[in-house]
Amino acid sequence: MPAGRHRLIMKIGLQAVTKKYGQTRALDRVSLDVAPGQVVALLGSNGAGKTSLLRCLSGISAPDEGFVLYDDVEFNRGQLDKRRRLMFLPDFPFVFEEWPVLRQIGMILRLYEADVPGVEERAIEVLRDLDLLSLAEAPFNRLSRGQRYKASLAALLLADPEVWLLDEPFASGMDPHGINVLKQRTREATNRGRTIIYTTQILEVVEKFADQVGVIHKGELRAFGSLAQIRERSGAGADVLAELFRQLRLEEAG
Repeated sequence: MPAGRHRLIMKIGLQAVTKKYGQTRALDRVSLDVAPGQVVALLGSNGAGKTSLLRCLSGISAPDEGFVLYDDVEFNRGQLDKRRRLMFLPDFPFVFEEWPVLRQIGMILRLYEADVPGVEERAIEVLRDLDLLSLAEAPFNRLSRGQRYKASLAALLLADPEVWLLDEPFASGMDPHGINVLKQRTREATNRGRTIIYTTQILEVVEKFADQVGVIHKGELRAFGSLAQIRERSGAGADVLAELFRQLRLEEAG
């Protein structure tokens, strides 16, 4: 069954998730709940644990402690049927370098059981929308970084999983048009009940493009909620995220 025909995942949850690399805790007892149809920004500096969280949510990595839950049921990386309902798009997507764009997209659609009648027409539409149609037969090793990301994004848009896990999409090298397409398609997807979780270090992006914000620092989830909720809890003003990061830097220095 294609990803888009599944019953929508009603809830995403983490319960005290810890992920270690040697003696380093990339995630330290992170707990959160995400409702469907939300755009969630994970905000943090380099090494904060943002990518590790996405990798645990996607099943690429398993938590050392705690649980990832979908529909209140524990998720593990061996559940291929459930992993087809998610897609993780890293900041530098893995590709077969000599494969052309269309072949790579076709492989992903087959893996996600989304190679259904009519997908060819939709692929043309998506590639045209991303200014990639003229490169459909070009091998990936001829593409720029931003074009590589847009081609991988095209595969995600066509597979249309229920949960999109995007690592640093706004620092991916995409041009302004590609970023605008991403924002538009993301909002269309949330209207269909999809959930989008993305990582970033850019405060301005979060302030303009997120329903929920998670602030991660040294593997810990220091804040989570809407901007209005975070402001209310912290007592800060309009620049609540900048103020929060200033306090975290002072804490680290002290």
